[in-house]
Amino acid sequence: MAKSSKPMFLAADGGGTRCRVAAFVDGKTHRVEVGAANVSTDFEAACIELQRGLEALAVQAGRSPEELAQAPAYLGLAGITGDAIARKLATALPFRHVRIEDDRAAALRGALGAMDGFVAHCGTGSFVAMQRGGTMKFAGGWGPVLGDQASAQWVGKRALAKTLEHTDGTTGPSALAQDLLSRFGDAAGIVRAAADMTPSDFGALAPLVTEISNRGDDLARSILQDGAGYLIDVMKKMGWNVGLPVCLTGGIGPLYAPYLPANMQSALVQPAGDPLSGALALAQAYQEEIEHEHS
Repeated sequence: MAKSSKPMFLAADGGGTRCRVAAFVDGKTHRVEVGAANVSTDFEAACIELQRGLEALAVQAGRSPEELAQAPAYLGLAGITGDAIARKLATALPFRHVRIEDDRAAALRGALGAMDGFVAHCGTGSFVAMQRGGTMKFAGGWGPVLGDQASAQWVGKRALAKTLEHTDGTTGPSALAQDLLSRFGDAAGIVRAAADMTPSDFGALAPLVTEISNRGDDLARSILQDGAGYLIDVMKKMGWNVGLPVCLTGGIGPLYAPYLPANMQSALVQPAGDPLSGALALAQAYQEEIEHEHS
């Protein structure tokens, strides 16, 4: 690849709800949004959405899809569980040069930029990540069955479990427990409903927990304290020390801030950007790497 004064590269940030795709062409960044692109949930649909994104970007950039596909592409996608599925996707897509990773790296780079620090991401799922000296390290993100502690779905599921404990008389008075018992009828209703609930269904209960915790409800506060305790423990085990920035991201992540120790609260920073900006930064680095190899 000849060295160019006008580099071109592509990036994608894809999840179970939407996929955002971007192209840097002639010094300008073009962005489009398409449907869900979780390659483990629906591989064929993810391929279709990525192709749709490529075609829409081509229209914006005034290039053909075939021409754009010659540019280096970095894809940060939900459902990339290992090299095998990444290779399968690379084969199915038209890109000449493509690097495919799970969506955590793009989220980390987007939140911190090039700065050293930690990200605790808690949305429907969760993970903890560290960036130091250009090296990334991740913990968690193992899904709702075996992981995703401190995530919104974890909070919702734990609220139902704690409500059942409340009916056993092992906890004190709780507005949260009373609200959930009223919603589901009784303890048996909670058990029946939970058997069919999805992670998103559990996650939909998280705002109730956070809202009632602000009224001082001990049961609700104990759930958030436990979630924060998990994040604190993992970050410390990964090497966090006083002074290293911490960024809380995701729908529920920032709500853990009051439950962190004072020295960690003082290290909190706002996200520098979003996962798509992180994917673009990683795409640019990949483009420069390829350019260097061919120079």
